Amino acid sequence: QVQLVESGGGSVQAGGSLRLTCAASGTITTIYDMGWYRQAPGKQRELVASITNDNVSTYADSVKGRFSISRDRAKDTVLLQMNSMMPGATAVYSCHADVLGRQSPGPWLRRNYWGQGTQVTVSS
Repeated sequence: QVQLVESGGGSVQAGGSLRLTCAASGTITTIYDMGWYRQAPGKQRELVASITNDNVSTYADSVKGRFSISRDRAKDTVLLQMNSMMPGATAVYSCHADVLGRQSPGPWLRRNYWGQGTQVTVSS
């Protein structure tokens, strides 16, 4: 079974930095896209940043120039470096991946996976 393991959430003061890591494990052939979403209280979930298999990255307008997403292909891991954080970034952050994988000897399937979510709090 493919799983996404998240780490790096926590509290940080406004203007500070935080780093989120998401590692995919299991029998995986390809990760087509991988990144982070967030959902703040009373708001809908939104994409923060993601990166594709061919290294195309996407960022929310609110984080451009301050957040950076990168990949470690050997470890099936994505890193989100968050700098100059603002209180508005307080939310539950969830890792997402579009994965071709399998639970042997089952079929190969391409599907979306989600991490359990990690709280990020930015204080004033």
